[in-house]
Amino acid sequence: MDLLNTLVDKGLRRELPTRGEALAVLATSDDDLLDVVAAAGKVRRHWFGRRVKLNYLVNLKSGLCPEDCSYCSQRLGSKADILKYTWLKPDEASEAAAAGLAGGAKRVCLVASGRGPTDRDVDRVSQTIKAIKDQNEGVEVCACLGLLSDGQAERLRAAGADAYNHNLNTSESTYGDITTTHTYADRVDTVRKAHAAGLSACSGLIAGMGETDEDLVDVVFSLRALDPDSVPVNFLIPFEGTPLAKEWNLTPQRCLRILAMVRFVCPDAEVRIAGGREVHLRSMQPLALHLANSIFLGDYLTSEGQAGKADLEMIADAGFEVEGADEVTLPEHRVAAAGGCGSHEAAGCASHEGAGCGSHAGAGCGAHEDGGVCGTAAVATAAEPRTDLVAVRRRGAGTDLAPNA
Repeated sequence: MDLLNTLVDKGLRRELPTRGEALAVLATSDDDLLDVVAAAGKVRRHWFGRRVKLNYLVNLKSGLCPEDCSYCSQRLGSKADILKYTWLKPDEASEAAAAGLAGGAKRVCLVASGRGPTDRDVDRVSQTIKAIKDQNEGVEVCACLGLLSDGQAERLRAAGADAYNHNLNTSESTYGDITTTHTYADRVDTVRKAHAAGLSACSGLIAGMGETDEDLVDVVFSLRALDPDSVPVNFLIPFEGTPLAKEWNLTPQRCLRILAMVRFVCPDAEVRIAGGREVHLRSMQPLALHLANSIFLGDYLTSEGQAGKADLEMIADAGFEVEGADEVTLPEHRVAAAGGCGSHEAAGCASHEGAGCGSHAGAGCGAHEDGGVCGTAAVATAAEPRTDLVAVRRRGAGTDLAPNA
């Protein structure tokens, strides 16, 4: 297929596809799907080999968010029966992080629901970052705390944070349809603040909220222009008790096309399969590893994920390997001359060393949300809602039960 040959050539050169080419990827038929995966897989392997980066979420503060993001179980007015608790203490957060690191994660993503952190919140998170880094040499830490005020990104960087996550989620033209308590421009401003402070910027999207192909291409092109190091792709988990509870718009094939499009537009960025992969990709998850080079290990913020052991087995069975703590995620041209977790060399879709906590669907104003479990119920057709795969997290941070990692 001429389209795919063109996209592979452009991906190897870090050249931006046209909007028409990106839309054409989303419009390919099921008969061509494996060809699409194979083509995008060439680009993925060129820049990232067969490595898969593991990231681990720690939900520092769950629920009770004043923002009204329609996709989020922690939103204002949510009726979802999720865990609700205030800030974890630094030692509690460090203990939670240790489980993910023991399971093979190299990055810990610290998330808190809310519009954005107060200066006192930044102090709390700074203490938590120190506790984690003091006990785990070489660990990367990403913060995801919502909208940042002036100077807060610099304070997080000084405290040892490596990255900051804040997702754009959807296109600018439709953003007001999913959130009214803050704007698309607010989100863009926070990503830019993270960049300016020297943090590795992580920013992605949520698919499955009823958006059009044009919306998906719009947000991915906007992400490329913002140049984050990491682009998490979330697939909406339609939580009961949220406005989007009935939005079951995704099939495994659709998810694979979206991931392929993101890879072609952001060829040398860390593309992460984030919240919702278990619910919507299901048995097709291994194919998605040919498109993305990063995933979350274990549970998500408010929902359960696939067992950590199953994640590791899936990676090995698919012929991939877990990225080691001593390996640099991004290609050499994106790594700062001084080393570190990444650089902002401004090429392609990203430059800082990506992997933020933004691989969730959006908790509060700047957190993520999604995830699901590997279900055991009878297999449904692709078009039927798989509510059996949506399970609220009842273990790990904020509970007395061991985490899933």
